[in-house]
Amino acid sequence: MKSTIIYMVTAATIFVASSCSRDFLDENNKSNPTQDSYFENANQAQAFVTGIYTSLRANTASNGYGETPWVTLELLTGHATTNSQSNFNLGVINHTAGTENPGFYSYWQEFYEGIAKSNVAIARIPEIDMDEAEKNALLGEAHFLRAYYYFFLTRLFGDIPLVTAPVNPEVEEELRPARSTREAIYEVIIADLTFAESSGLPNVDRTGRTSLGAVKSLLANVYLTMAGYPLNLGEEYYRLAADKAAEVANEDWYPLFNNLDFLHDRPNKNQGEFILQVQYLGGIADNNITQMIIPYNIGISRHGDEFGALNPRRAFVDTYEAGDLRAEERGFFFTSARRLSTNATVTFSPALYKYWLEASSGANGDLTPDINFTLMRMPEVYLIHAEAENEANGGPTATAYESLNIVRERAGLDPLSGLTQEQFRQAVWKERYHELCYENKAYFDIQRTHKAYDLANNTFVDLIGFRNEAGTTWSEKYLLLPIPQRELQANPNLAPNNPGW
Repeated sequence: MKSTIIYMVTAATIFVASSCSRDFLDENNKSNPTQDSYFENANQAQAFVTGIYTSLRANTASNGYGETPWVTLELLTGHATTNSQSNFNLGVINHTAGTENPGFYSYWQEFYEGIAKSNVAIARIPEIDMDEAEKNALLGEAHFLRAYYYFFLTRLFGDIPLVTAPVNPEVEEELRPARSTREAIYEVIIADLTFAESSGLPNVDRTGRTSLGAVKSLLANVYLTMAGYPLNLGEEYYRLAADKAAEVANEDWYPLFNNLDFLHDRPNKNQGEFILQVQYLGGIADNNITQMIIPYNIGISRHGDEFGALNPRRAFVDTYEAGDLRAEERGFFFTSARRLSTNATVTFSPALYKYWLEASSGANGDLTPDINFTLMRMPEVYLIHAEAENEANGGPTATAYESLNIVRERAGLDPLSGLTQEQFRQAVWKERYHELCYENKAYFDIQRTHKAYDLANNTFVDLIGFRNEAGTTWSEKYLLLPIPQRELQANPNLAPNNPGW
């Protein structure tokens, strides 16, 4: 990379439109038309907005053998191990990572590309002569996606460049922007989501596109995050988070699955409790998610590589309550399978059944790695509502209990009652770890609460100075990731790097 990420997305991809010849999952058309020649009709606007979604696939980018960004974020927390073949994976587990970590850079690179394309759509679509309702919905999608990318990036990297208009590569100042404060970033995020909320999006979308439910769910998460560290806006924002989450929880838009297998099969993509997923389809867009979670070269699938990149720690699985369906064999985890070469049962330490795609991994399946990657699902919204209600009211309310117990009931657990505010707070946090495990939620929970989940004692403790199950001691440094080194070299205005890096 020879220039800043902003320059890259401007000069290389900002004018790229996605093909509309197949369907929503198509890759971008690389013919590289200019804005002046491209934004002429509704079909072109629709295709361009479709192209903004492709940056979401940064989560599952292949960074090397057994390396991918979503695994990188999970290994940071200390609740998973990995095979020893990846020094980058070991670095994030041991908190000895460097500024050239490919997982860190993939998020920066791809999500800024998504922001750049969102900026073009927001600037150019209003000029197109097309149906106003369709125009507003497309703008709503673009605003939502820009908000999503900025929300993810500012949580990872803190103060970052804030770019809200197409960048002119001939203007030097626009190519090397300085970092803006997180407060300024959050102002844009909220403004984008507020616009999207009133843009006429459907309540629910079952094709993988943005919906009103997705907008409200993300906004609830934004408010919850702003209430905690580092902004610490407190009770007012807990109230906003609770109210926004309730707007989704009070509707029957996203019914919970009655079978945990539906979380990782093909027929239920984008259905039921899924609010938003990254889209994959064999032959158009594949991924290696299932390969990442299979124990290293154990021979239980037809995949050429079984990476063993992310292996849940037994200590984490043991924190589930007795009788929790998620902790039972082939709930969220599994410890045995048939080795295809011998047809004999082989046992192993807990592996993440939550991402096992039977259709592509079994002896009689087709080898098409196309499981969707989940960004938001309804249990998270219930738990946002429960936590925020507890904080905003000085203790749990009836509706807070209702939201928490909905998630517990599906897991086969008894409802909770009679808890203090602190007891309820920790109960919700445990449910977040147990229900949303390995879905890239834990690191962000650590950031906003400054609490670590002490697995050995099944409780939450102050983060800084805590020695986790990997033997790694948490420091302030790892509350943020570093600005990638190649970006610092290309753009001096990004310096200094985040504390400790």
